[in-house]
Parts: sequence; structure tokens; C-alpha cells
Amino acid sequence: MADRVVVNTGPLIAVARAGAVDVLAKLSIDFVSPLEVRAELDEGVRAGHPVIDVAWVNFEPLSTPIGPIALAQLDRGEAAVIQLALERQIATVAIDERKGRRAAGVAGLRVTGTLGLLGRAKADGVITAVRPYIERMQAGSVWFDDELVRRFLFGIGE
Repeated sequence: MADRVVVNTGPLIAVARAGAVDVLAKLSIDFVSPLEVRAELDEGVRAGHPVIDVAWVNFEPLSTPIGPIALAQLDRGEAAVIQLALERQIATVAIDERKGRRAAGVAGLRVTGTLGLLGRAKADGVITAVRPYIERMQAGSVWFDDELVRRFLFGIGE
């Protein structure tokens, strides 16, 4: 049985900029995302950003509206990702932004992000190296802390 992960907008944009959308599609993960994330991707297209084709993500509506406290602390996508994970009892979320990661952890969720997903792809044999994808993301204006990248690459043997 495949793992289930609720994915936020940031990791989807980052993997698109790295040319790794097809990489995540090959993982044995069922990716789910709230409709709010789909709306953020669509807003990006309207603003002139490229279309991000993530047909392998199942976009689902929330059962209840996002609470005002969550919206006061997080952007709509992050708040919706955490809420969807809690509603559907999905233990893991993919969020890159620090505030969203912290909030998800407080909510008792496991947190991964773009780097973690690419590390999983390497561990599963989908790709042989993560470094080229990180370099493409950084060239495409995706920012990761240099020390985080250094420790991550060391941890996966790159």
C-alpha cells in the first residue's frame, strides 16, 4: 500500500522548477492536496507563471471551512493542507515554509518537504542523484538555506 501525503503549493512549484514533476509521480505515494492549493497554482498561471501539470495529485475539498486562527497565522494553502491531513487522518504533509512546518508539527503531523521527497526518490531508485535537481531549483529562484542543503546532501551521500 502506498503512503499518503498531503502536499502544499511550495513543493509542487519547486519540483516543477527543478524539472522533477515526473519524478514525484513515480513515487509509491498517493499525493492529496486541498482545492486551495489548486487555486494557488491556477492564480500563478493567471499571473504569467507556467502551468504545473500534477495530474497525479488528487485535489479534494475540505469538509469544514478553515478556522480564522489558522488563517491569521498561515497562508490559505498551508492552513488547508494541515486541515485536510487532520480531516482525512493522513499522517504526513509536504510543506517547505517554516511557519507551516512548525504548525503541522504542533498539530501532530509528520513533516517533509521538497528535499525530503527528492531524497525519497533517490532512496527508492527513481533518481540517482538529488544535487542536479537542487541546482535547477536554486537557478529557478527556489531558496533553501545553504547549510540545510549541505547537511541534506551529506546525509544522502552526495
